[in-house]
Amino acid sequence: MTRSETLIPPAITAKAQKRKRIAIAFGPRFFLLIAIGLVWLAAAFHDPRFYYALAAWDLVALVAWCVDLGSLPSAAGLSVTRHWSGAAALSVPRTITIILENSAKLTIHARLIDNVPPSLRGEAPELEVKCGGRDQASASYEIVPRQRGDVELGATYIRYQGPMRIAERWAVARTEQKVSVYPNLEEARQHSVYLIRSRQIEMEKRYSRVRGTGRELESLREYREGDELRDVCWTASARRGKLVTRVYQIERSQTIWLVIDAGRLMRARIAGLSKLDFAVNAALCLSEVALGSGDRVGLLAYGRGIQKRMMPHRGSEHLRQLIQQLAYVSSEVHEGDHLQAVSTLLSTQKRRSLVVWLTDFPETAMTPEVIDAASEAALRHLVLFMVIGLPDLATLASREPDSVLNMYRATAAQQTLHRRELLLARLRQRGALAVEVNSATASVTLVNSYLNVKERNLI
Repeated sequence: MTRSETLIPPAITAKAQKRKRIAIAFGPRFFLLIAIGLVWLAAAFHDPRFYYALAAWDLVALVAWCVDLGSLPSAAGLSVTRHWSGAAALSVPRTITIILENSAKLTIHARLIDNVPPSLRGEAPELEVKCGGRDQASASYEIVPRQRGDVELGATYIRYQGPMRIAERWAVARTEQKVSVYPNLEEARQHSVYLIRSRQIEMEKRYSRVRGTGRELESLREYREGDELRDVCWTASARRGKLVTRVYQIERSQTIWLVIDAGRLMRARIAGLSKLDFAVNAALCLSEVALGSGDRVGLLAYGRGIQKRMMPHRGSEHLRQLIQQLAYVSSEVHEGDHLQAVSTLLSTQKRRSLVVWLTDFPETAMTPEVIDAASEAALRHLVLFMVIGLPDLATLASREPDSVLNMYRATAAQQTLHRRELLLARLRQRGALAVEVNSATASVTLVNSYLNVKERNLI
């Protein structure tokens, strides 16, 4: 079973039951019969005896309704199953299939209304199915999750009629279900596969290993022209009677810490998602690549307090736990306590590691606290500091103003961008790798930066 399959919500099945104490109604054809009977009303204006004909017709319609109602199977003869096509992931379309099973002999026409929260779908889906006797029928609808974390789906409501469609019964199947919405798994998988493959091609063009960039011994081979003398293994050369060179590879089993700011600055929304959502997706993408490279990955998500903390580990099981924890990283209304976060990190991780810090900083005249916190972490660790910027700000700064108001706006945007670049330059002077990205390229830029760090042996 693959990682994605383990995250798929289980199918849930429930027997139907009466929706209300009086769970019956008139079907559409009953009202059609009543409308046809109005013909007798027109004739009654000329001869009052036609009123008796109208009453007789209505009585026949009522009897037909009672007969049709009696033939309808009870709610206990129906059951509903909700089936998921895949794991619920942020902004990833998924298909939910509703299966109606009819244990009675009579064919029914049913309308199913599934109680889905607005965070999954704008309106509740209404599905119409025709289910034969002792058979089952299915219908599907699509959802697009718009927020991470737990969501609760309610019951499935059923309105069903027989072949005559004169009478109708109401029922409800208690298919209540709590489902976890994870970060964008598809984006993480696509980016990780593409980036790793592109890096492999690039490395193959450079003889697959870059000599001198790593210090982990991979193998020994015969000396070739151009090899550095410091890589010659003299003991092996003496045994074989010819020069033998050590071949190194980029170190594995290094420690990567994902530090995610969940404060108010990460609540800003871009293209329907918050900055925090983009940061979580980028962190998941990096986790896929880093764990696939043999590194250990840890997580520290914080707001005013520490929300999530996972110690660094390796393996597919650890990745699954990371995905589950990232699903519940939620934004807060107050700015994050960056100094508390760095204190927790430094007390937890003693050895030098790569700290990937995903955050944003406020536009204030003073130096933001997060800059001081990242500078403190850079004294012991290699900090990759990534700020998710606003694309509209760069567009506004580059636009040629056509009025005095737009000139002030463009100037303010240019000053804001300049100040942000100065703050990032200050971090670079203190040894951190600082970069500002837009939301669309956050995952790609983060993974490329990580791979560059590995190739250059900076940790």
